[in-house]
Amino acid sequence: MTKLNPYLSFRTEAREALEFYQSVLGGDLNISAFGDMPMPGMDDVDGNLVMHGQLDAPNGLTLMAADSPDVAGMPPYVAPTSGVTVALTGSSAEHEYIAAAFDKLSDGASDVMPFEKAPWGDFYGQLKDKFGISWMFDASTPESEAAMAAAQQG
Repeated sequence: MTKLNPYLSFRTEAREALEFYQSVLGGDLNISAFGDMPMPGMDDVDGNLVMHGQLDAPNGLTLMAADSPDVAGMPPYVAPTSGVTVALTGSSAEHEYIAAAFDKLSDGASDVMPFEKAPWGDFYGQLKDKFGISWMFDASTPESEAAMAAAQQG
């Protein structure tokens, strides 16, 4: 099955961010550091920096991340922009998981829109986490699920 996965870029904080996201979302975290696979031209890179990290959280969510060391041959670091958002969405059955993730990611966050019932019937919220990553949260309700099912039946 093909799926889209967020791939987050950090200057040097990928390990800290991925470990934080694992504490929030749960799941299995695998990290490969630059020091694990020495490469020509990478002598000046901190070996603990993340070459590739992958968090496989419950319900099929996969978050990937890497650090962007300032060395020749590596693409330059690009800070997160407001146009890139990680969306954590689900059904009413996943409401508690999504709400708990919102609460935990709110620690040190800015631009917080509370996770609460929205005019369209779902619970919705958004924030920029302490690493500067924008997140959007949406959990449907039994009522909004019923309305969607009725609309699809026409």
